[in-house]
Amino acid sequence: MRRPALRRTPGARAPLLLTVPALLAVAFLMLPLVGILARTSWGELGDHLTADATTEALRLSLLVSLWALGLSLLLGVPLAWLLARVPFPGKAFVRSLVLLPMVLPPTVGGVALLLAFGRRGLLGPWLEDTFGVTLPFHTSGAVVAATFVAMPFLVISLEGALGGLRPRYEETAASLGASPVRVFLTVTLPMVAPGLIAGAALTWARALGEFGATITFAGNLPGTTQTLPLQVYLLLQDSPEAATSVSLLLLAIAMIVLIALRGRWTGAPGAHRDPASRARVTAGRPEEPAGTDPDPLPEPAAVPPDPHPHPLPHPSEPWPLHADVTGFTRLALDAGPGTTIAVVGPNGAGKTTLLRALLGLTPRAHAVLRLGDRDVTALPPHRRGVAWVPQDGALFPHLSALANTAYGLRAHGVPRAEARREAQGWLDRLGVGHLAHRRPAQLSGGQAQRVALARALAARPRLLLLDEPLAALDQTTRARVRHTLRGHLARFGGVCLIVTHDPVEAVSLADRVLVLEDGRVLQDEPPAEVTRHPRSPWVARMLGRNAWPGTTTADGLAPEGGGRLVAAEPLPAGAPALAVIGPEAVSVHRERPTGSPHNVWSGTVREITAVGSRLRLLITSTEAPDLVAEVTPESAAELGLTDGSAVWTSVKATEATVVPL
Repeated sequence: MRRPALRRTPGARAPLLLTVPALLAVAFLMLPLVGILARTSWGELGDHLTADATTEALRLSLLVSLWALGLSLLLGVPLAWLLARVPFPGKAFVRSLVLLPMVLPPTVGGVALLLAFGRRGLLGPWLEDTFGVTLPFHTSGAVVAATFVAMPFLVISLEGALGGLRPRYEETAASLGASPVRVFLTVTLPMVAPGLIAGAALTWARALGEFGATITFAGNLPGTTQTLPLQVYLLLQDSPEAATSVSLLLLAIAMIVLIALRGRWTGAPGAHRDPASRARVTAGRPEEPAGTDPDPLPEPAAVPPDPHPHPLPHPSEPWPLHADVTGFTRLALDAGPGTTIAVVGPNGAGKTTLLRALLGLTPRAHAVLRLGDRDVTALPPHRRGVAWVPQDGALFPHLSALANTAYGLRAHGVPRAEARREAQGWLDRLGVGHLAHRRPAQLSGGQAQRVALARALAARPRLLLLDEPLAALDQTTRARVRHTLRGHLARFGGVCLIVTHDPVEAVSLADRVLVLEDGRVLQDEPPAEVTRHPRSPWVARMLGRNAWPGTTTADGLAPEGGGRLVAAEPLPAGAPALAVIGPEAVSVHRERPTGSPHNVWSGTVREITAVGSRLRLLITSTEAPDLVAEVTPESAAELGLTDGSAVWTSVKATEATVVPL
C-alpha cells in the first residue's frame, strides 16, 4: 500500500535568494573543518596524541582551563547577578568592559595584561614585592590570561538567564523568611542552572583554546605555559601532520561542548525558557490519580544557616496591625489580631501594590508598618514576618511540593524532620498530601495553588498576604479549601489581607472589606454593609447588582446614561451618588405594567445566560442605562423571551438604594 505523500505547508519553502547565500555560508564554515579531517594522518593519530610534549601540553591546558573556570565562577557569578538585578550608575560601561575581551584581539589583550600585571606594569611590582608573585612566564600568568578572555562567556550567559528569571520567586522566598544568601543559593542558582552550566562549559572550552593572550603575556615555555594551542603553533613549523592531529583533538573537544549544550547558549528555540514557563506548559492538566506519584525527588543542597535566624512566632501569639501607606496607594490601616480583610477593586486600583508595600518590595508605595509592638518598617522583607502568596503561586520549580511547603520553616531554622512533618500536615489539610513528592510541573493549576497556600500558612507569619489564592480552583475544591482556610484564620493571631474578585470569598472569609480605587479607600466596612450599600460601581457589579452612577434628585437619581430613577429614600439633591438595584428586584413584562411601580422602562433583551437555577437577562434601553434582571426558566418560557425580544422592565422604589459617592 502506497503511503500518501507529505504536503508542504504553503509558504514553507525558503526563497532562493536566501537559500543560496545561506548554503554558501555553511560551506564557508564547513570547509576548514573538512580540511582538518581530510589532512589528518589517521594511522599516526595515536602516536601524535600520545607524544610526551603533547601529553604535557594537554595536562597543562586542563590545569589552566580548570583554574580559569574556577576564577570565572568565583568572580563572574556575582558580576552577572549585579548586572542582571541591581541598577547602578555606569552599568552600561561595566557591561561594555565585560564584552570587551570577546571583541578585543587576543594579542592586544595580552599586551594589556602585561602592562597591568607585568614586572613593569601597574600592579606587577606591588604583587612581586608584597606577595612574591610574578605572573608573566609562569603558569599563573597563563591562568590569568585564560580567565581574562573566557570569563565574559560565563557572565553574559548567566546574566541572560538571570534576566529571564522573574523576581517573583526570590521575593516569595524572602517573604517566607529566607535571607538574601539563602535565596541566592536555594532559589536563584538552581533556577538558572542551565544558563550557568552552559556559560561554564563555554568558559572552559574558550580557556582551553586560548592562544594569543597567553603567548603574549605568559610566553611559550614547555611544561610551564605551553598549552595545547601553543603546542600546535610550534608543531606547524616542525611537524605539520602532528599539528593537524592536535588541532583535530581541540576541534573534537569544542564540538563535544557545543553538542552537549544543545543550543542553550546559541539561541535555539526554547533554549532560554524560564523553568517556570516550562512548568506552566503542563500546569492546568487534569489531576492524576493518587498512587501515580513519581519517585521522591532529592532535597536541595544544604545551605549555610542564617547568621541571625529569628524564631517563628507562636501561631496563637497576637499580632495587631498598623500601617500607613503612601505613594500610589494611600491609606491608613488598623486591624486587631485575628482580623481578615478582603481587598477588592478594579484592575489598577492598587491592591497588589498595597501587598507589595507591606512586604517592602515596591518603590511605588511605602508602608510604615507595625506588627504587634514591633515596628518592622526598616527591616528587610525576610525579617518582617510577612508571608505572601502571589497570584501565580510562584512555587519553586526545582523543589517538590513538600520541600516548597517546608521552605519557610527551614529558613527559620526549624530542623528538617520537623519542618517536613509540619509541611506534610498542611498539604494533607489542603487535600494535596498525596502529591508531596511531585514538582510544580507535575501539578495542575489548582493543585499548585493549594501547595502555595500551604507553604505560606506553614511559615507561621505575623501578617498573611494572599493575592487571589483560590482563583485557580474549581468550585468544589474552592469550597473545601475555603473551609480549611476559614478554620485556620479563626485561630490565627495575626492579620490576613486577601485580594479577591470573588464576592463569596469576601463575604465568607473576611471580617472587613476594603474597597480600593485609584489607590484610595472608597469603603472599609463589614461585608454585610458593603453588600447592602456598595459605594463603588465595580463592587456593586462584582456582587451581581446593577450599579448606576449619577446625580441625586429630589425623588431619586438622574443616571449618567440618561433617564430617571425614583427611590423610596432619596438623598439631598445635586450630589454624586450610586443607585444599586438587585437583579432579582427587576420585573420583566411583555406589556407595559400597570399598578404601583414608579420605575418603568421599555427595552430589548440582548443576552441570556444561565446562573445556577436562574436565567440572567441583559436588557438595553433608550430610556435608562443597561439593566440586568434575573428570572426563572419557567418565567422566561412563559414570556417567550429570546435574544432580541422587546420587553418592559419595572423596579419598585423600595428596591432601589441610592448611596453617596
